[in-house]
Amino acid sequence: MKTNILTGSMIAAYALLNTPAFAEEVTLDPIVVSADFREAKLSETANSVSVIGEEEIYDKSSSAFEEVIGKTPNVNFASGASRAHYIQIRGIGERSQFATPVNPSVGLNIDGIEFSQSALAVTLFDVNQIEVLRGPQGTTFGATGMAGVINIQSNEPTKETEGHIEATVGNYNTKAFGAAVGGTLIEDTLLGRISVYKNTSDGFMKNWHIDSEGNPISQDDTNNIDELTAKAKLRWFASDNHTIDLNYMHLDVDNGYDAFSLDNTRTTNSDEQGKDTQKTDAFSLKSTYQVNPKMHLVSKVSYSNSDLEYSYDEDWSYVGQFDDTSYGGYSWFDQYLRDREQTDLDVRLISDDEGRIFSGSTDWTMGVYAKNFTEDLTRNRREGDTYVLFTNEYKTKNRAIYGQLDSILTPKLTLTTGLRAEKWEVSYSDSDDVIINTDENLFGGKIGLQYQQDSSHLYYVSLSKGYKPGGVNAGDVPSPEYKDYQTETLWNIDAGLNANYFDNALISRLNFFYGKRKDQQVKVYTSDFQDFTDYLTNAAEGHYYGLEAELDYYPNDNVHFYGSLGLLKSKFDEYAEYDEQGNLVPSSLEGRAPAHAPEYQYNIGVDYRFVENWTFKANAEGKGSYYFSNTHNEKSTAYTLFNSSLEYTHDNWTATVWVRNITDEDYYVRGFLWEQDPRDDYALERFTQFGAPRTVGFTVAYDF
Repeated sequence: MKTNILTGSMIAAYALLNTPAFAEEVTLDPIVVSADFREAKLSETANSVSVIGEEEIYDKSSSAFEEVIGKTPNVNFASGASRAHYIQIRGIGERSQFATPVNPSVGLNIDGIEFSQSALAVTLFDVNQIEVLRGPQGTTFGATGMAGVINIQSNEPTKETEGHIEATVGNYNTKAFGAAVGGTLIEDTLLGRISVYKNTSDGFMKNWHIDSEGNPISQDDTNNIDELTAKAKLRWFASDNHTIDLNYMHLDVDNGYDAFSLDNTRTTNSDEQGKDTQKTDAFSLKSTYQVNPKMHLVSKVSYSNSDLEYSYDEDWSYVGQFDDTSYGGYSWFDQYLRDREQTDLDVRLISDDEGRIFSGSTDWTMGVYAKNFTEDLTRNRREGDTYVLFTNEYKTKNRAIYGQLDSILTPKLTLTTGLRAEKWEVSYSDSDDVIINTDENLFGGKIGLQYQQDSSHLYYVSLSKGYKPGGVNAGDVPSPEYKDYQTETLWNIDAGLNANYFDNALISRLNFFYGKRKDQQVKVYTSDFQDFTDYLTNAAEGHYYGLEAELDYYPNDNVHFYGSLGLLKSKFDEYAEYDEQGNLVPSSLEGRAPAHAPEYQYNIGVDYRFVENWTFKANAEGKGSYYFSNTHNEKSTAYTLFNSSLEYTHDNWTATVWVRNITDEDYYVRGFLWEQDPRDDYALERFTQFGAPRTVGFTVAYDF
């Protein structure tokens, strides 16, 4: 029945977004997508792409990145921390990390620096654009882009001096302040821009516990937000044909982590609150050199070093709270300290118009890529009065070559072919004397056709292959066969239409997709009272299909209606797991949807300038229920959130009053099923983490 509903919804969406056009010649949109080898207007992009522009981000600097990006079709997130660390696209993506190293499914890049291991690094102040590319990006991004890629661009330096100052106050003791300024440093030679943003909040949880001296303690900031981001950009015009861009980023996140309670409320009883911190220094250097009229050389190098802490009160209670129960309480604390270091090098030659080959019909790109990544883990676990130390070191080395051809077959028809070959090497060692070294050759690519019927209609279809390398499970696993897991591959078909009507008053993007996953990587866990072990394994096969649709309508200069819809049907086709004797037996997950793969998501809204200088904005965003985990069948509840803002602009000043989650809807961003509560003799129970409640704030900004 659900499949019929999904299919019917896809047909209805196609009919809605593709009515006959009555417009004459139109002006194409100015939005430019830069995540591919060549920049292209959004309307001319033959991919499933969503772009969140500066006008949408402008009043959301204090918002969590995952909440903003979660409004785009078929994009979800998983928390289990102060904020979400991991993003899922079309139901594919990590949800957590404990002791086991993680290879990302969704690529995340900020100003040319890769942060795919954790979205905690993303803040939205002075951001110009967010690009969401859905589906395998095997040619362009390789091992980090199997599910898709998110590309974030900050504002670039400008010749004219300009700046932005912003301050926010809100409930839950929310306070934020940011400043950005840029302009010419040396005339005709050097441009620069710098920005600093500080965001703090008490968070949405309260804590009550009794300390070791018998004193009651009440706190409202144990799940707090305390984030500082500083960025600097330089653009050097070294010569008429050579430009060098330098980006530097400093991040200091010192958030608390105290998000789960035994009563599934917003009040916790933990007496040892955790932390969710990240300190990062990173830079990227990009050189663009016009070799000759036929081609230009783009060289990029980036480096990042991050220190992270993820810790929590494992028992969610205070000492003595459950002494009167049959099992009694316990007092455990878990801490994961990580040091990550990454270096990337990418060098590519890109043809220009005069450099086209095959009688001037084909643009070409060819390049080489190298990446070194190291992650050192120190796990400190206190089990009552016993301290347990576990360490591991995980190193990966990538070496890749890639190329792409864009061949103009006719004035309206273009064929794209791309291929990437990647050498992947892994070195793992830990304090349990486990040493594993592996290497493999990985291949991805794309073949696609795009048909520009006229200036208002672009049709496209593509077949792409992505891959996600295998890896190693740290610590204890239920069976020796689970100590490592295999590389996953994904074959994906996209078919879509970009269209605009009525002199560009109505703009639509529609994409249908189907994907087949082989050796599908699955995150599961085992839980037995105080023993929790998570690990990755492989299902034999899985598939997904659905659509992404986006619509913008501008009936006049004062009104903008918009909407987006994501539909997703995902399933494990074949899945076997090892029993206690080491035999493969069918899994109970076979035929079920993977975790964090909601069947629908939508966002509808309006921006209305009702009198001069005043703009009212409102939207409703919704998401269907989804499984929290691949270990159990507990699901989130479907929900709809309503948001609104009122904006006043005068000269260079802007003042905004905003409300998010107006109805104070309870919804969940993470869920587990395990033995945690001594009052119920540690029976299996469902525990959930709440999403943000109603938040109200006021933001004032000055642009110059």
